[in-house]
Amino acid sequence: MKVWAAHLAGRILLPALLGLLLSAADAGARTFASSAPRGQDEGAPAEAMVMAGTIPVIDHEEVLPSPLPWHGRSEDLLVGEDDPWITPAEESGLTESPDYETTVAWLKNLVQASDRLRMISIGTSGEQREIWMVVASEEGAATAAELRANGRPTLLAQAGIHSGEIDGKDAGMMLLRDLTVEGRGGDLLQRVNFLFIPILSVDAHEFSSAHSRINQRGPEHQGWRTNARNLNLNRDYAKLDTEEIRAVVGILRDWPVDLYMDIHVTDGADYQYDITYGGNGRQGWSPAIGRWLEDVFRPAVDRRMWEMGHVPGPLVFAVEGDIGKGIYAWTASPRFSQGYGDARHVPTLLVENHSLKDYRRRVLGTRVLLESALRQLAEHGGELRSAVAEDRSRRPSRLATSWKVPEGTPPRIGFLAVKWEKVFSPISGDSVVRWLGEPVKLDIPVLASTEPAELVPRPRAYWISGVWREIIERLALHGVQMETLDVPRQVEVEVDSLVEVEPARQPYEGHQRMKGEVAAVRRTVLYPPGSVRISTDQALGDLVVLLLQPQASDSFFQWGFFPEILQRAEYFEAYVMEPMARRMLDASPELRRAFREKLRDDPVFAKDPRARLQWFYEKTPYWDRRWRIIPVGREM
Repeated sequence: MKVWAAHLAGRILLPALLGLLLSAADAGARTFASSAPRGQDEGAPAEAMVMAGTIPVIDHEEVLPSPLPWHGRSEDLLVGEDDPWITPAEESGLTESPDYETTVAWLKNLVQASDRLRMISIGTSGEQREIWMVVASEEGAATAAELRANGRPTLLAQAGIHSGEIDGKDAGMMLLRDLTVEGRGGDLLQRVNFLFIPILSVDAHEFSSAHSRINQRGPEHQGWRTNARNLNLNRDYAKLDTEEIRAVVGILRDWPVDLYMDIHVTDGADYQYDITYGGNGRQGWSPAIGRWLEDVFRPAVDRRMWEMGHVPGPLVFAVEGDIGKGIYAWTASPRFSQGYGDARHVPTLLVENHSLKDYRRRVLGTRVLLESALRQLAEHGGELRSAVAEDRSRRPSRLATSWKVPEGTPPRIGFLAVKWEKVFSPISGDSVVRWLGEPVKLDIPVLASTEPAELVPRPRAYWISGVWREIIERLALHGVQMETLDVPRQVEVEVDSLVEVEPARQPYEGHQRMKGEVAAVRRTVLYPPGSVRISTDQALGDLVVLLLQPQASDSFFQWGFFPEILQRAEYFEAYVMEPMARRMLDASPELRRAFREKLRDDPVFAKDPRARLQWFYEKTPYWDRRWRIIPVGREM
């Protein structure tokens, strides 16, 4: 059963042995014994100084705020050391988390021992590792069709989208064990199904070190935040660049998921909460789902968390880094898991465990959260499905593309904080926070982005020429329904012309993002075979608008998928354009008047000979009618 023991021993003992050897060589300095981060130049001066022992490596435990003392009933969920199904993390005392090979081997043994479990590969990473999902059901369903046939509500939980934040993996392994071979789950699998992705960012998980997240307490070795291409998976749900997010979106598209939980660990401030979570709220693109999550799910789950010794709370994003000023409650865009789920009307919760709590407490809290979520689905799954159906049937005539905090006095909440002080630092030259380890309750404002900042009309459909295959393929990966042309069709559409465009100065997540001011233009466009018509009268209609409307922050336009439209193809020569302009002026009194006004009102233009001729060129039929036209047509 314990095929993972040798791997775990190697990961713990070898670094310790290296540390002893290095300490013997230089007893006066603590030396870095882990591998260098991916892509770091081994000859870099700072690293060379560390490896040489001239700069001591300070263990972050020495400077992290002291943890609040804790014991809870959830500790009873741990099995004894002699239990054949003890997890690798439990055997370490919940201080360590197993590597990929050890995790997969343990899960495969568990699946082999239980006819309620199946383990399937949902994709392959860039470094050719399998991305695994465990399917837990009373019948041992192995396919989406088999799972759908049993009719029970289904929870999908994923861990390790940021693989340094791996609490969910070890909590989920404990829960799968308890639901099956340990028999602790009662009849739960007779009422619900459980889909579990233990490690989503599998390559980053194996880029592991004792020096990964400087602000996080445990486990002893942690994976990295970004994948092997340095892409942040939790910025990829809309654009779908990565194998990992394509895999999980495939599950959301094809499997009967009723609730989706994405498990992270926080950055930031100290406070009393150990498990924080939330969705996009009742004001988002799925208001009925938002109401169920806030009014039905949260009260019951929070009660259970408190009973088991944990302190659940809202997602915490401090205003200007200062909890005393309040916290933000933001409406996430579709690049993020909870924003994406909201846009496609899949109930989705972002879970953020508190990085300053020890690993043992965080894993046990996550274990309680997952089981509590399953029980809420078992008891109220029918109500949730009704809310989902309501949201998927909505067809708002105008859709919010962004959100803002309303004007006026914000609501306030009681917040379970930890006392702090600010002291001047001669190193930073500014004040820094010192957490004092004393619980305190504050009354703070919540700046909630609940008001639409921009609304766009919902078109009847969008049109995209077949030449933009990359866009069409990504829409298909999302599960968007499209009508593909077999023969050419001429269609009157509205398109957006870029009045101003501002490419980002730095690349972000593998793209050169774009912003711009647009003006709508009516055109008759001949769409060739292979072009698609995308109706917004479908369950994913809101997501379609957010991907194709240029005003939306996660539209394909703003992600920089149409750089070609910024390149001009044809130009004019002055010896042709000047006599043509004279004839145009002679033939049109209206044009003469407009030219005089332009010269009078725009002195920069008046002094630029090329700009003056360009002004006339843009009014001729020789002008490139596709320049700066976003190639997405709207059927209004």
